[in-house]
Amino acid sequence: MKILVLNGSPKGKYSVTLQTVRYLQVKFPEHSFGVIHAAQKIRGLEKDLSPVLERIAQADLILFSYPVYTFLAPSQLHKLIRLMKESGVDFSGKYVTQLTTSKHFYDMTAHRYILENCQDMRMKVIQGLSADMDDLLSEKGQKEAEDFLRYVCWSVEHDQYEPLPSFFHPVPSQTASVPEKNQQEKNGEVVIVTDCREEDTQLQAMIQRFRAVCPHKTRVVNLRNFPFQGGCLGCMQCGATGNCIYKDGFEDFLRGDIQSAQATVYAFSIQDHSMGPLFKCYDDRQFCNGHRAVTMGTPVGYLVSGPYSREQNLQTVIEARAQVGGNFLAGVATDEVDTDGGIDRMAARLSYGLEHSYAPPPNFYGVGGMKIFRDLIWLMQGFMKEDHKFYKEHGQYDFPQKKMGTMLGMYLVGGLMGSPAVKGKGAKYMRDGMLAPYHKVLAKVQKETM
Repeated sequence: MKILVLNGSPKGKYSVTLQTVRYLQVKFPEHSFGVIHAAQKIRGLEKDLSPVLERIAQADLILFSYPVYTFLAPSQLHKLIRLMKESGVDFSGKYVTQLTTSKHFYDMTAHRYILENCQDMRMKVIQGLSADMDDLLSEKGQKEAEDFLRYVCWSVEHDQYEPLPSFFHPVPSQTASVPEKNQQEKNGEVVIVTDCREEDTQLQAMIQRFRAVCPHKTRVVNLRNFPFQGGCLGCMQCGATGNCIYKDGFEDFLRGDIQSAQATVYAFSIQDHSMGPLFKCYDDRQFCNGHRAVTMGTPVGYLVSGPYSREQNLQTVIEARAQVGGNFLAGVATDEVDTDGGIDRMAARLSYGLEHSYAPPPNFYGVGGMKIFRDLIWLMQGFMKEDHKFYKEHGQYDFPQKKMGTMLGMYLVGGLMGSPAVKGKGAKYMRDGMLAPYHKVLAKVQKETM
């Protein structure tokens, strides 16, 4: 086959992900591999996409190769997908797959993002490979990479691919009404981060209504007004110092204009099953904070224009981002149904979270995500010094092997349950033992309330 690799890493030929492609190129000499460093050359491709389009037309298989950045693909790859869709070229029937490397932090949402956009273009999507960054260094990882390409070849030969979804009719939207703001402002400031354009009248009205019904001081920060020099390069220069290699002042903008507020609302129109390339650039550039949840405890809300109810993957990203960041998600207001009511309810919940410092415990999205980061930073503490310091100060190194008392207690329980003399009564002992500490808590609170 003629395989065209669209390299979505801003590192170009120095991409870690691309090394797996190189490995496959050596192991399967019967296939020809061509590579376009699309992310690295995105500015040129924005002016002329024809080099990509011509090579796609000649290829039998398209392979997106990229590292996972903040739940999704790098912002440069978002731009490429937008350009492909805007080109007017018919990509239907073209086989496509993907190969990523990461530490498996929400790699499934990144893969889903590529899948959904390729299906928008009616391409035949074959399930991709999500590898750990170090997998290629082991025999097991090498075998998995080889098995992946063999499966892809079989899928092409037998015309096997992910079924196309049934495409829905457009959802009618409701424009928000804007009342007078006649209530006294409470303490606390809410910043509204948006990429709204003049022609985005739906989103403008939603922002205006939120500002009118929110009982706190609000201000708007439009990302289109910030002079981004580019998307995250993955260069890791910020790993030790927290300072980005770009000199566009993003760190000061982020910390002074946005993170200084007591609550945040993000306002956007859905683009390509995501918040769009500009918001993705903003998200990726926040890597200057490393893996530190520096806004932990602050409430967040969303104003979304578009068919959000049909965007399951985007819903996962938004919930997971709040969970991993330790933020109370006050709600997502859309313009699909009851626009005014949705905005009002989200504003009320956001205000409650701000006033009462409401911070519910994380669910699986938050706990699982942070365990991946915990293990990563522990291993890389010598390099990611700021992250390591933050994790120590906030007690995020909660390794189970440090809980020796619990482990020894489980050995004792296991030994007792193995004894024939105790085994018959073991269920009762275990039940009573598990409830004993809870009984102490209840007895204490009853005594305090008497």
